[in-house]
Formats: sequence, structure tokens, C-alpha cells
Amino acid sequence: MKSKIFFRLLGLFLLLLALQAAAMEFVFMPLIAGRVLELPPGKSALLFSDEILWSGIIALTVALSLAVWVASRTSLRLERVIGFARKIAEGDLSARLPHTEEEVMSAAEAALNQAVARLEESFAAIEGRRQELAAMLDSMQEAVVAVTSEGQVHWSNAVMQRIAGTQIRAGRPLAHSVRDPELLACVRAALEQREVRSGRASLLSSGRIFEINAIPMASGGALAVLHDVTRLEAAEKSRREFIANVSHELRTPLTSIQGYVETLVEEPRPDRETADEFLGIILKNATRMSRITEDLLALASVEGPDYKLVPKPAMASALVQDAIDSLGGMVVDSGVALESTGAPDTLVLADSDAMNQVFGNLIENALKYGKAGKRIRVGARLLEDEVEFTVKDFGPGISSEHLERIFERFYRVDKARSRESGGTGLGLAIVKHIVQVHGGRVWAESELGRGAGFHFTLPLAQTQPFSGGG
Repeated sequence: MKSKIFFRLLGLFLLLLALQAAAMEFVFMPLIAGRVLELPPGKSALLFSDEILWSGIIALTVALSLAVWVASRTSLRLERVIGFARKIAEGDLSARLPHTEEEVMSAAEAALNQAVARLEESFAAIEGRRQELAAMLDSMQEAVVAVTSEGQVHWSNAVMQRIAGTQIRAGRPLAHSVRDPELLACVRAALEQREVRSGRASLLSSGRIFEINAIPMASGGALAVLHDVTRLEAAEKSRREFIANVSHELRTPLTSIQGYVETLVEEPRPDRETADEFLGIILKNATRMSRITEDLLALASVEGPDYKLVPKPAMASALVQDAIDSLGGMVVDSGVALESTGAPDTLVLADSDAMNQVFGNLIENALKYGKAGKRIRVGARLLEDEVEFTVKDFGPGISSEHLERIFERFYRVDKARSRESGGTGLGLAIVKHIVQVHGGRVWAESELGRGAGFHFTLPLAQTQPFSGGG
């Protein structure tokens, strides 16, 4: 390109010399030749100098006009290039320079257009990867927020925006967007101390607990990832409570058995009446321990992932009648009447053995706590897409504050009376899980002094597919 420009300037210089020579040859020399003869000696040299001066002026005028024309064209092209550069600086990567016939400038403009095209492709690829990364982060279950070195929100994914609401947005200080001190402390440590910091946030969203991991970034900012551990915390709490309850339930009969056995061992010759009394108490507590163990195994079975049922279409009326027939012997000696309130001849999908366990636990529970009412009623009714089964007693009833928790493991309304009657506190929990595996619902209703009703539903056989799994 340098050689092309050099030769172009050299051509203009030679053109200037040619113009001057042509002016001298064809304009001034004929004039000079005619006037030299008329001039006295000594004046011809002065004439030559004047004519040469005028020829130079004419040549210079023509050269200046050409220079102005070339400069104006070059200036126009430079202005186009400057305007093109400004558009690129403003982010308009679609801008292009128009093609011209001028070889030198056309080559430069083509090179600029090619460079911008490649830059546009690179930015498009970067934007595509950014959108893919944003979509991936939005699909995460964890909440993610990126913070600049000044503590302002740079970016946050959809989960974080749902948690923090409209408060969190780019450019806003993180401290103005969230109010959890543990999260702010972790991010501050990552920004200032440039180290990974972990913590636990409990004030970010009501009723939820998040595990925080804040890490420094090479740009000077920080990235915080929040993992929702609410369910894990609830499961861990439930596990601790379960272990504590099992330990307590087993320790009570074990302590009683140990005490009476030690008394019998230490007494060399106990009288028959005392021995029979002690052995009866030991048998009663051993039986209670056996029932607790059986219920624990049953609960572990229905809660386990391998719990399977064998569902078959069955009449709702047949399930109710089978429960009354098979469990009637349980109430014969109690003086309580087991009655049927009727049931529809509607097909439901149910495992008969599991349903016997459900009805057995509910009727046994009604017998223990509603015996004073002298009767227990079992029945069913057809709803829109399910059948509702009911076991109702007419005992003292249950206070409303207990109804939401009565299906929890080891939860008792009256602990003293439950232990006296031999209840383990697991029967209703077993009922709940069996019904849920069938795809049904379970709940309790009661009024103090008017007994309690326990209800569960089973889906209709023709409308609800049955998985049979846990």
C-alpha cells in the first residue's frame, strides 16, 4: 500500500512538471519568440524570467486545484471511516463501509469490514454462550447471585429472584436487596478477604433454610450459591424425634421389666401371689414392647421405597362388610357395637390385606378412645371421583388443636391413657402411609363430647390408574 501511495504522489509531481513544460512550450514560447526580435539587447533575459514565472503560476494553480480535489475526496472517505468507527464503538457491529473503485482505500475498507464481521461473529458466539449459561443457571434448583467488587448485584438467576422478589436487581447494592446477615457476611468475607466462606441463612425466606457458599471471582467480585436444605433439616429433625420417641417408648417397659425381674431375683422365695403379680406386669410390658416392635416394622415397611401393594378392583361395600366381619371379634368382649352405615356398590382399586390393616387400626383406635360411646360406625359414600370411607366413634372426642398432628408418629392426645391402653402411637401413621400409597387422602374430624370420625378416600377403579408402589 505504501508503494501505491508513493507512485501516486510521484505521478502527480510528474504531471505538474508536464503541465509546466506544456505551458512553456505551447503558450509562452511562441509569444517569447515574436517579442524577442522587438526587444533591445539586455531585455530578452528579463522577458524569459517573467514568462517562466507566469508558467509556474499557471502550473501551480492547476496543481492546487487537483490537490484540493484529491484532498476533498480523501477527507470524505476519512469522514466515512470515522463515522464507521463511531458506530462500532457504540455497539453497532452491523455497520459496513461502502465499496469504492479506488483501489487503495477499497482495500483498507475491505479489511475493516472483514475485521468487524469477525468481531460480530465473536460477539454473537459470546452472547450465545452467555444465554446458554444463563438458561443453565436459571434451571438450577440452587439460588445464585453474582456481586461486583463494590458490593452491587451483577447478576442473579431466576431462583434467587423468586426468593428475594423484586428487591434484587442488577446495579442495586446486595445489602439493599436482602436482609439476611449471614448471607451478607459470607459475601463480604469473599469480597474483602478473598476466601471461600460458608454459612446458613434462615431469614431470607420465611420458613426456609439455605446453605450458603460464597467464593471470590477473578474479576474482583464474588459469587454466592444458596442451596435449600429445608427438607433435609426437617428430615433430620424428624429422625432425631423418631429416635428419641422410640428410645422413650422402649425404655419405659424395659425399666419396668428390669425392676420387677430384679425384685424376683433378689427375693429368694417370693410368695405365689406376689410372683404372679410381678410376672403379669412383666408380661404386660413385654407384650407392649412386642407391639411397638411390630408397629415399627410395619411403619418401616409402608414408608420404605420397596413397599408394594397388589391392587384389585373391589366393591366399596364389600370392603366395609369385610372389615366388620373380620374385626367384629375385637369388640365382642368390650360391650361396644360395631355397626355399618352402608356403602355404595362402587369399584375402587385397593389391596385387601392393606385395607384390613387400615380398618383394623382405625377400629382399634376407636375402641381404645371412644369406648365410652358404646358404638362404632363404619361406612362409605361416593364422591365425584373417589369413595370416602369413615370410622366414627361416640367417645369424648378430640380437641381441634390435635387434629392436624394426630397422624404423626408417636403423637398422642392423652399420653397417660395411651400407655394405659397399650397404644404405641404408630397406628394412625401406618394408616396415613397406606392410604397415600393407594393415592387417597386421610383426615380426622371431631367435636368434644360428640366423638371423633376418621376419614380416608380411595380413587375409583375406572378413573384412576394405580401405581402400587411406595
